[in-house]
Amino acid sequence: MRKSLIASLAFLLAASTAAFAAGPSDGVVKIGILNDQSGVYADFGGKSSVAAAKMAAEDFGGKVLGVPIEIVDADHQNKPDIASNIARQWYDQDKVDAIMELTTSSVALAVQAVGKEKKKIDIVTGAATTDLTGKQCSPYGFHWAYDTHALAVGTGGALVKQGGDTWFFLTADYAFGYSLEQQTSDFVKASGGKVLGSVRHPLSTNDFSSFLLQAQSSGAKVIGLANAGLDTSNAIKQASEFGITQGGQHLAALLFTLAEVHGLGLQAAQGLTLTEGYYWNLDDKSREFGKRFFARTGKMPNMIHAGTYSAVMQYLKAVQKAGTDDTDAVAKQLHEMPVDDFFGRGGTVGANGRMIHDMYLLQVKKPADSKEPWDYFNVLATIPGKEAYIDPAKSGCDLVKQ
Repeated sequence: MRKSLIASLAFLLAASTAAFAAGPSDGVVKIGILNDQSGVYADFGGKSSVAAAKMAAEDFGGKVLGVPIEIVDADHQNKPDIASNIARQWYDQDKVDAIMELTTSSVALAVQAVGKEKKKIDIVTGAATTDLTGKQCSPYGFHWAYDTHALAVGTGGALVKQGGDTWFFLTADYAFGYSLEQQTSDFVKASGGKVLGSVRHPLSTNDFSSFLLQAQSSGAKVIGLANAGLDTSNAIKQASEFGITQGGQHLAALLFTLAEVHGLGLQAAQGLTLTEGYYWNLDDKSREFGKRFFARTGKMPNMIHAGTYSAVMQYLKAVQKAGTDDTDAVAKQLHEMPVDDFFGRGGTVGANGRMIHDMYLLQVKKPADSKEPWDYFNVLATIPGKEAYIDPAKSGCDLVKQ
C-alpha cells in the first residue's frame, strides 16, 4: 500500500511538472524581425518584412497556445556588432523567442552565433551565404528564402547555356558578395565557362565608374553583379551610362528582386535575368497573398517579404505542434514538419536547417509587354529545390553527421 501510494504521488508530481513545463514559458510568444530599415537594403526587406511578419501572426489568429503573439522589430544598420547587441538584449531581457529576416550575411552569421550560444532560434530570410547551413550551421538556425547556391544555379546556369561563357564579377566586399561570387564562379567553370577576373566594391558605394570600367575592359560576355539592393541598381544605371550593355556585354543581376526592379524601372531593368523564390503573379495562391500585402503596404512582395511570412507562420505552427515555446522542442518540429504554403510548396527542412523549395528563373519584361502595375517578370523556368540547393549531407554542416 505504501509503495503504491508513493508511486501514485510520484506520477502526479511528474504529471504536474510536465503540465507546468508545457505551454509558453512567459505568457507571450515573441518574434523579432531584425533587418536593414534605413540603408542600402531597406527596400529589399525593411519595414515591409515587418508587415509580412505581422500578417502571418494575424492570419494565425493572434494567439498560439492561448497566449498572444507579439512581433517586435529593429534596424541593425548592416552592422554585425549592433545586430549582436540587439539580439542579446532581445534574448536575455526582452523575452524574444526567435529572431528572423536578418538581411546582410555578416549580420545573419553574427546573430546565428548568438542564438547558438543562447539556445535560441533564428530563421534567416534576408541573407544569402551558404555558411549559415554549412560550416557555421547551428541546431537552432534555419535558412528559408534563398541562398547563394540557388542564385548561382538559376541566373548563372541560364546565361552559360545561352552562350555567356566568359564572366567578370563586380562584388560587394563582405561575406555575402564573396559567397555569391564563389558559388557562381564554380558553376560557370563546371559548365565550361571561364572567369576572367573580379573587382570588389564597398557596401553602399555611390560611384561604380572605376569598377565598371575594369569589367568593361575585361571583354567578358557577362558582368556578374554579386551585390544587392541599391548597389545593384546603381551599378545597372551607371553601366547604362557607360554604354556597357549597348556594347554587347550582358549584366547578370545575381541577387535582384521585384522591389529593386520597381525602384529601377522597366526601361532600365528590361532584359535582366534573375532568380527569386517567389513571384506574386505566378498563380492564384501567389496573387492572393500579393494583393493582400499590397493593400497593406502599397507594394507587391518579393521573396524576402513572402519568405518572412512563411517563416513566421511555420514557426507558429511548430510552437502549436510542440505544445510549448521551448527551443529544443520547437526546433525539432521545424526540422520535421513539411512546408506547404504559397511560398514553400512541398518544402522540406534538412538537418542543417536549409529549407529546400523551388526557385524561379525570371526575366524582366520590356515596358511594352507589362500588362499592369508590378507585372514585371516572364517566368523562364522552375528550378526544382533538389537542383537549386546543396544536398544537406554535403553542406559541410557537422549537425548532419551526428
